[in-house]
Amino acid sequence: MKFIDDAAAVVAMRHSRSTVVTAAVEQLSFHHPVFIGNLLSLKASLNMTGRTSMEIGVRVETEDPLSGKVVHIASAYLTFVAMDENRRPKEIRPWVPDTPEAKRREQDAKDRKQQKNF
Repeated sequence: MKFIDDAAAVVAMRHSRSTVVTAAVEQLSFHHPVFIGNLLSLKASLNMTGRTSMEIGVRVETEDPLSGKVVHIASAYLTFVAMDENRRPKEIRPWVPDTPEAKRREQDAKDRKQQKNF
């Protein structure tokens, strides 16, 4: 879980160009176990921005170095808030998705946010 938070924080810092804090882990799903000796690969992406916050998605895969088999083992969605030098929430630039995949991720994030508000 620390690796997931770290990977997501890097994406949030890169977008906001500021210190960030984890505001929420919205979802963390484990699909398969990881075995000793397996390699982990984490892929994090910006899904949506708000005024001061960002949703970051993380996909975790494992690879068996002996067989080369890659398995998707976990997915997570985290919300980060950008902070200014006084440790107050800082406005960030909006993110505009520019590919069909990015647009899908943004719409999925909006849907998750709407479901959470019910």
